[in-house]
Amino acid sequence: MTRSEGVLPPVQRALAAPCFAADPRELVELGVAAEAAGFDGFFLWDHLVFADDGEGPDIVDPWLVLALIAARTRRIKLGTMITPVNRRRPWVLARQTATLDLISGGRLILGVGIGSPARGDFGIFGDEVDPVLRAEMLDEGLAILAGLWSGERFSHDGKHFQVAPVRFRPRPIQQPRIPIWVGGTLPLKRPMSRAAKWDGAVPITWAEGSLARPTVSEIAGVRDQILRERGHLGSFDIVVWAEVAPDPVAVAAELPAYAAAGATWWIETAKPEPAWFEGLRARLRRGVSGPT
Repeated sequence: MTRSEGVLPPVQRALAAPCFAADPRELVELGVAAEAAGFDGFFLWDHLVFADDGEGPDIVDPWLVLALIAARTRRIKLGTMITPVNRRRPWVLARQTATLDLISGGRLILGVGIGSPARGDFGIFGDEVDPVLRAEMLDEGLAILAGLWSGERFSHDGKHFQVAPVRFRPRPIQQPRIPIWVGGTLPLKRPMSRAAKWDGAVPITWAEGSLARPTVSEIAGVRDQILRERGHLGSFDIVVWAEVAPDPVAVAAELPAYAAAGATWWIETAKPEPAWFEGLRARLRRGVSGPT
């Protein structure tokens, strides 16, 4: 049964980590440990520099790390959160994602958005920094991804990208496509409208200059907007981008209200603060719901 039949699906639990590491094996071990700890998903950020002055942290490629995690796990969902499609060649991303879906046995989720910081991850390299144009490129890029993943002959003639008739094989395992979750900052409506065309929404909120967990009412507002624009929820995912739980036991008490508001995933994400890596390892030792 589905939400349309009045049944709330269980809220799935995941961890997200910055793609920051001097040794990629540290992030691989986090992903493997997340499955062992009982989590349903593990996601990596997708950045190049993460600093407008060009002096960012140690950063590794999330796709290579996820491929290694996929090879060492069997159940957990994997993906990026988020990949800025506008700074990629969509056809290369289509090959990468289809390959990772095959390696993982159909466990990939692709989180997308326009990305940030505008200078640090785009402008430094001569890529587009204007958010309106990056949003246009995101929309075109997603259409190209879906077309190439189909395995059918596909072409595209857009403002930003052109693809002559071509067929991409092999197709991803997941059909009709790899799930696409769209991230965007509230209270803006356009990112959630974009999400309504795909498979999931990741509403982002800020407080005092830092990422903050959306409230139950904000999640309900996203649900209502998605419902208006799609006409149904079905298997559509709504993600709570939450903090790393200081008390995992307390999270369980909060989940029912968020589930009733429409949430299907709860992702604890490490903020890029000192000792974030050690904090995430400590969180993994406590398991999904803490001591039982």
